[in-house]
Amino acid sequence: MPEQDLTVGQLLLAEYQTVKDEQKARIGFRDNLLYVTLAVVAAVIAAAAQAKQPSMLLALPPVCLVLGWTYLVNDEKISAIGRYVRDDLGPRLAALAAHGGGFTTFGWEAYHRSDTRRRSRKTIQTVIDLTAFCAVPLAALVVFWVNGDGGGLLVALSVLEALAVAGLGSQVVWYAKVA
Repeated sequence: MPEQDLTVGQLLLAEYQTVKDEQKARIGFRDNLLYVTLAVVAAVIAAAAQAKQPSMLLALPPVCLVLGWTYLVNDEKISAIGRYVRDDLGPRLAALAAHGGGFTTFGWEAYHRSDTRRRSRKTIQTVIDLTAFCAVPLAALVVFWVNGDGGGLLVALSVLEALAVAGLGSQVVWYAKVA
């Protein structure tokens, strides 16, 4: 059986397929995190209301922080893969294919970013992310503060949770500006 040598182009195409597969998997995982967050929020609110225990709402901030941070990290990696394909992998492959003749590879990676409504969609998505991962747990904390009588330790914990949620909110906004 003759031995086949791999070309640099074949290796770059294999790398492209691999990073696009990772990107696709991360998109599915990231998008499901919003649904998981909605389900957890509904469950905690229902349990707290049924038990008439506002202190149970203190479970929302840590859950939303973990899910929100995981969402944010995956979203950043999805964007990083797109940047890598656009700015590094595509140009290297184009140089091989056209010997530097200005050939553009993977045009969709740049084309979809030129949509005139992209900015408004990114803004709306940022508002949705802030609502799901920050506003909801902050509202839960406000309900706890207004109705709760959990004592000094739970109030101190709730203040730390509020600071952590505010930190996540700042990261959501910062990453949205970077993108």
